[in-house]
Amino acid sequence: MQDTPTATYSWWSREQRPYTRAELLVDGIVHVLGLVVAIAAGSILLAFAIIKTAPEAAPALTVYVASLVVVLGVSLAYNLWPVSPVKKLLARFDQAAIFLFIAGSYTPFLAVIGGTTTGVLMTTFVWGASLIGVALKLIVPEHFGRLAIALYLAIGWSGILVFQSLAQTLPQSTMMLLLAGGVTYSLGIIFHLWEKLKFQNALWHVFVVAGASLHLWAVLDCMVIHRL
Repeated sequence: MQDTPTATYSWWSREQRPYTRAELLVDGIVHVLGLVVAIAAGSILLAFAIIKTAPEAAPALTVYVASLVVVLGVSLAYNLWPVSPVKKLLARFDQAAIFLFIAGSYTPFLAVIGGTTTGVLMTTFVWGASLIGVALKLIVPEHFGRLAIALYLAIGWSGILVFQSLAQTLPQSTMMLLLAGGVTYSLGIIFHLWEKLKFQNALWHVFVVAGASLHLWAVLDCMVIHRL
């Protein structure tokens, strides 16, 4: 009697149900659209902020835009690359870039309260925890597993600790966009974990791009629109 093949997974590739060409195509389109928005809106943000509205925040904004472009670019390369040693290497960078992006997303907002004890402590925590995550994903990704998702969420929602300080400094519309982006990212994790769903990976990345777009709008809102 012939054995029934069993489904297997590795930490860096999907082996149970490889994505179809249609799924890869849609996922690629989502990534490319996200990159176009990130580069176009990010360039507008940097141009207006540096030249006119928030020149003092130029370093923080540059870190933010760079981390956004990097995370989307690396994700695009990893998700579309065929299974190979290169894909395994890209997986390390893809997972590490998420931690870098979380810290980068916080940077512009924490820069606003950067002169306070709360701002310094929060910046130290976010970047410290994120850099630990980056190191773990680059060095021992196979031992980190889905615990990384909990750490992503923990760092991402740690802003609640300084919510009051941010609410007193940032426009209300910015705070609403920040919350909306956080909720969007969190809801997207449902699709990230729902591996049997058709187009699951593309749907997950739709939520990622939507959450990133809301946070990009939030940065534009507080650093440009409300300062014109």
